[in-house]
Amino acid sequence: MLAVIRIFIMLLFILLSCIFGLLLSIVRPFHPNNVHIIASWFGSVAKMLGVKVVRKYHPDSVNLGPAVYVANHQNSYDLFTIPAMVPKNCVSVGKKSLKWVPFFGQLYWLSGNILIDRTNRSKAAGTISKAAEKIKKNGLSVWMFAEGTRSYGRGLLPLKTGAFHTALSAQVPIVPVCMSTTHKTIKLNRWDNGTIYIEMLAPISLDKNISAREHAKSVHSIMAAKITELDAQVREN
Repeated sequence: MLAVIRIFIMLLFILLSCIFGLLLSIVRPFHPNNVHIIASWFGSVAKMLGVKVVRKYHPDSVNLGPAVYVANHQNSYDLFTIPAMVPKNCVSVGKKSLKWVPFFGQLYWLSGNILIDRTNRSKAAGTISKAAEKIKKNGLSVWMFAEGTRSYGRGLLPLKTGAFHTALSAQVPIVPVCMSTTHKTIKLNRWDNGTIYIEMLAPISLDKNISAREHAKSVHSIMAAKITELDAQVREN
């Protein structure tokens, strides 16, 4: 019964958020803070799922300015947990197909996020250039799930290079955002689903003499180690 109630509340929340988010985005389309505001709404839903979210920020990542944020992506519940970390003046990069999801897709586009066609390499490269240009001209940050897909319990997947090409082109740092493992830890019929730890790490400046792929491997190692550390905190809790 609890699961049915939670599903109903989530669906109602998504519908209302899309409606009010669309109204906000129509009044001020592509405003740099639309994504931050709407993301904070979604991040607040974690409590309703019976989850306590503990957030931690490295001092150097606070009020940082333009950057490329790279976060791990695990499952559909991410929609209600990690968005709470999205800073001001930040937009995300998502699949172009999202644009056709009723309500949510239109909200995603109109709020200022960047849509990428992953099936077309030349168009994807153009989108990376577009993201870098937005960072330079508008002082925006960009949020990416650099694995490119949900991991569903497979651990941190290899990071794709798009985020790193973007950061190198825009000459801004990469900021890893790591969330403890949530695969099969949230059960909608269980009242208390424990604690999730999310940590924003220190900014990492990229050396233009090192390839995006090598940077991706290095950041992957840093993030994997931090996720292991966060999982240990969950077990100790």
